[in-house]
Amino acid sequence: MSVVVKVENISKRYQLGKAGSRSLKGDFQRWWAQKRGKEDPFLSVAEASQVQDGEFLALKDVNFEIKQGDAVGIVGKNGAGKSTLLKILSRITLPTTGSIKIKGRIASLLEVGTGFNPDLSGRENVYLNGAILGMSKAEITKKFDEIVSFSGIERFIDTPVKRYSSGMYVRLAFSVAAHLDSEILILDEVLAVGDSAFQSKCINKITEVTQDGRTVLFVSHSFSAIRSLCTSAILLEKGICTLQGSVENVITKYIDSGNIAVIGRSLNLLNVVRSSHAQQLIFDSLIFNDNPLPFGQEIAFTLKLKTIIESDFSDIDFGIAIRDKNSVTMIHCSNRFLNIHIDHTDDRVEYKFRVQNNLRPGNYKITLFLRSKDVIQDWLTDIAILEVLDGNPYNFPDTNQIQGSTLPLFHLNMLHPNEKLISKIS
Repeated sequence: MSVVVKVENISKRYQLGKAGSRSLKGDFQRWWAQKRGKEDPFLSVAEASQVQDGEFLALKDVNFEIKQGDAVGIVGKNGAGKSTLLKILSRITLPTTGSIKIKGRIASLLEVGTGFNPDLSGRENVYLNGAILGMSKAEITKKFDEIVSFSGIERFIDTPVKRYSSGMYVRLAFSVAAHLDSEILILDEVLAVGDSAFQSKCINKITEVTQDGRTVLFVSHSFSAIRSLCTSAILLEKGICTLQGSVENVITKYIDSGNIAVIGRSLNLLNVVRSSHAQQLIFDSLIFNDNPLPFGQEIAFTLKLKTIIESDFSDIDFGIAIRDKNSVTMIHCSNRFLNIHIDHTDDRVEYKFRVQNNLRPGNYKITLFLRSKDVIQDWLTDIAILEVLDGNPYNFPDTNQIQGSTLPLFHLNMLHPNEKLISKIS
């Protein structure tokens, strides 16, 4: 297969701070970028390699090649430069140095707010995006019904998208990106948005796209999604591409490189480096009742939220995912699973979780997720370690010989053939 994306020595430098660009021209550039839904040219970026006072490198001397038909997962902790790389590949921003050679048309789905004209209807935006890709009106019309049906917003297709909920916006944006004719599809955290049914549709569509020979670049915090969808992967660490290779090798290096935060009982989350999600409502703190946790004791913790931009935070979906060293999800808790509807209106509210614990002794990675009306607000992957202390529920001499991911308590009764209980073992 031929090379369709070639990245050579690209770096991206940002100026720190948003207040004052020191020139009228700079202030106008910032205003104009904001009006077009583009990146702030003076945007501050955290968790990158410092080069001099007032500047940071979000990407540094990145090199890689991607061949036609490859599905490439991009892996890295928050602030590693993943979203910046996708913006450069999508031509939303330019690299400070280096060059990119791309063969074919690109369709991308990045964060909410890019790609659509808010004053146009959904229908008009579909045709606009197709025209940008060089498709004729007849070609777009041929795919139009399929796009709208996939998005599930048929009733609102002639409504200006500025009146869409964020969930509706993302549904249509993904459908447009996946169905219109492009050789390269770029997706940033698309599986973090929407309900499980929509996520399943997205996974099936991405699989279909790769089977058709299109190239996919896919950023996700879900290792299981990357394992199932991608043929290779790239690891970014502090803006540097440290590995391009098989999915398993990249994930293993990510886990082994110490990217996972290890904490005790309490964690302040306000200053944690975050990906480019909505971030109007974010996690304030995570407090465990106990960590390390005695074997068999319930997992109890408190979450607090922080309002950054005043908005209508209704239909909150938030909680925790606890994963083992292989990134297999062992526990997944959300208020939605209990049919508890939450509208967040007061940052003084504390949300307390209590979770049954059958985890075998070891260390487990904690991921926090927060959505409002099906759009991700905050997502902190592998932000903490929960340690379960050694214990033996069975009085068995070596629990390492017991297979299974959990060690639940269980009971065994011995019954005589006449159904009389002759022994009970607890």
